Amino acid sequence: MRALDIAIAGAGPAGLATALMLSAAGHRVTVFERFEEPAPVGSGLILQPTGLTVMHDLGLYGAIAALGARIDRLHGSDAESGRTVLDVRYDALDGRRFGLAVHRAALFGVLYEAARRAAGLAIVTGVEIDGAEAGAERIALTGPNGRKLGSFDLVVDATGARSRLRRLVDTPAEPRPLAYGAFWVSLDWRGEGFDEHALVQRYSRANVMIGVLPIGRPDARSPRMAAFFWSLKPAEAEQVRAAGLEAWKARVAGLWPECRPYLDQVESFDQLTLARYGHHTLKRPAARRLAVIGDAAHSTSPQLGQGANMALLDARALAHALAISPTIEDALETYVRARRRHVRVFQALSWAFTPFYQSDSRLLPFVRDRLVPTLAKILPAPQLLAAMVAGTIVDPFAPVGLREAAWHGLQPGNTLPAEGS
Repeated sequence: MRALDIAIAGAGPAGLATALMLSAAGHRVTVFERFEEPAPVGSGLILQPTGLTVMHDLGLYGAIAALGARIDRLHGSDAESGRTVLDVRYDALDGRRFGLAVHRAALFGVLYEAARRAAGLAIVTGVEIDGAEAGAERIALTGPNGRKLGSFDLVVDATGARSRLRRLVDTPAEPRPLAYGAFWVSLDWRGEGFDEHALVQRYSRANVMIGVLPIGRPDARSPRMAAFFWSLKPAEAEQVRAAGLEAWKARVAGLWPECRPYLDQVESFDQLTLARYGHHTLKRPAARRLAVIGDAAHSTSPQLGQGANMALLDARALAHALAISPTIEDALETYVRARRRHVRVFQALSWAFTPFYQSDSRLLPFVRDRLVPTLAKILPAPQLLAAMVAGTIVDPFAPVGLREAAWHGLQPGNTLPAEGS
């Protein structure tokens, strides 16, 4: 395909990764960002083998690995009884897989710095994208009050869950708000009593979930950090604030006393970010000269930790589709087909599993606490659970033109295989 003029709306990880791939393929790429200074939103996340493979494909594996924390295990227990109710180990899968927990600032910083250096890639900030008008040959982006922002061969919508562009697809869908969200905060790492290679969680039934995730460093000059989170209904956040910070701390410490070193770092509710979640999946994340990727195309609870990884796979799928297709229309159809199965499977899994860990139900956590620990020890359950977390329960790689990065060169500690291993 000839070199295209491509606009990407949104300078988050999905938009930046797409921009890097498409500019490397010779296309003329312009990224539009609504903020004057692009910046990450949120605390920490886990790059699964899926997302890590895409970062490897971008040549940025080493850069992000230097900042992240290797995760070998996800462990959860009941706060009252101490009973283990979740134990997922990546090494249940062949190939020594693992996750890499990162501060969102680290992921953004690595991608943004690469984008700033990339030839043929322009980043325009302080521009709000309100809509688009597709013609026979080009698609025009518009801002508030119909302001024309330019015309392009293709527009990529990477504006997230509040996208305005996805209304252009045949069957648009808005996220259905989920009952539970979370308070999130990034704090200095306090390792005593915590596994530096694990996401550790405590549950009280399904209406309270507390978590500590080591997330490495936001940049090379910063100390190691942890993401700390507490699940709650967003509608109840004001009640929690009104009761006072010390009351909230006492409740958390009462369920998980070892968290005191993290709670002591929280001096105000202003440090806590209230995250709200919604669930939606576009039936066809494309329209005429428009591709929709990342949270704009599909969003859900973070229970399986797939959000950023799915977005990176979307970016790779679109780049691969454009590389192998004779026309833009063919490329968009190839992109949709490449991601359909993987997205739908993981959206369905997240929808099914979330109520066991975040809901008002008394029955579901009762079933979880008594059946899951037993069933998880019976083959092939450990492998299936690990594949769900790793994002590989269905093959996400071949349809997007990738082979999973080889993990066989893994060394002890936090060392990761180098590019090309």
